[in-house]
Amino acid sequence: MITSESSTAPQPSAHVPKLMKAAVLREPGGELTIEEIRTPAPARGEVLVKVAACGVCHTDLHVMKGEVRFPMPGVLGHEVSGIVAALGDGIPDRLGLAIGSRVVGAFIMPCGECEACAQGRDDLCHQFFDLNRLRGVLYDGSSRLFTKDGSELAMYSMGGLAEYAVIPVTGVSLLPEKLPLQDSAVLGCAALTAYGAVRRAADVRLGETVAVVATGGVGSNIVQIARASGAAQVIAIDVDPTKLKAAAALGATHTIDAAHTDAVEAVRALTDGRGVDVAFEVLGKPATFRQAADMLRDGGRLVAVGIADGAATADIEITRLVRRSQRIIGSYGARTRTDLRQVVSLAAADVLRPHQTVTRTFTLDDASKAYGALSRGEITGRAVVVM
Repeated sequence: MITSESSTAPQPSAHVPKLMKAAVLREPGGELTIEEIRTPAPARGEVLVKVAACGVCHTDLHVMKGEVRFPMPGVLGHEVSGIVAALGDGIPDRLGLAIGSRVVGAFIMPCGECEACAQGRDDLCHQFFDLNRLRGVLYDGSSRLFTKDGSELAMYSMGGLAEYAVIPVTGVSLLPEKLPLQDSAVLGCAALTAYGAVRRAADVRLGETVAVVATGGVGSNIVQIARASGAAQVIAIDVDPTKLKAAAALGATHTIDAAHTDAVEAVRALTDGRGVDVAFEVLGKPATFRQAADMLRDGGRLVAVGIADGAATADIEITRLVRRSQRIIGSYGARTRTDLRQVVSLAAADVLRPHQTVTRTFTLDDASKAYGALSRGEITGRAVVVM
């Protein structure tokens, strides 16, 4: 994968068992089953991580419900933290990775070689989408996960709902000792996605006004990064008062309970009738997408962040979009090789607070319960599954 730089020879691994526990999804709509499978081994340009925690994300839930197509049986889980247990060869010395290093793993694991990666657009990596997201394999065309009898299991990103996970080195970053190991798992998706939305897609500027529609795991991180980017107003919108209270504690200047208030009217009242410069839609629902569009001022930007169910669509008034020079920008994530380190640095500087974002923990045995709670809207911020 990475061949043009000086690299370490393969290092001897820490003690790694031959078998491990993993949460396996065998069919859409089914339960996660805890199974004993073969512990994976890293190939060239990959690291094996002993997983400390894996974040509980709505994208996994979409796959579990059959709303996002993915091959099965497979192992989900795509934002992890843990300890390096083994290194494949071809790992650049400059990365400072060694057995025992504390790391976080990103959900976008760029191949580093395709046209998009060559342009620095890790978020558009062709291999990631074509091989990992569509076929559940890594970039040599094969999975690293197998059942005890040798049957292949698909990997959603690194397949982080397991005791060990293989991650391409392009998708990991060192984690400082000062940051909590388990809670920092959310830096690899919730925070990285928020960073891409605020810094890359919207490019929020000093003094701008921002609305965040849905303040779950990603939305709560958008609140924090927007404030750190100099937004004068960060308006958090949700239907759950508990989530709104948490958003206020993370930096939202105003909160709107959309269950009892017309959110569009409330946003315009807070912005002297003009609307916001940037509206982030983080739920992926047609109604909230239209709502976010209606919150924009002239020249405003709507940043679509939430993954929708299947092929859901939203109606937008074309003439208003044209006459008022508004923009709609899709934002899937960030540019992992550069931005993941920036996200970790923000957390180290206490700009991002993973210990406040994570509000519930579940054991691997209770992984299905974690996603059930997420589906029912019971998770404030982010939950993590700990190993």
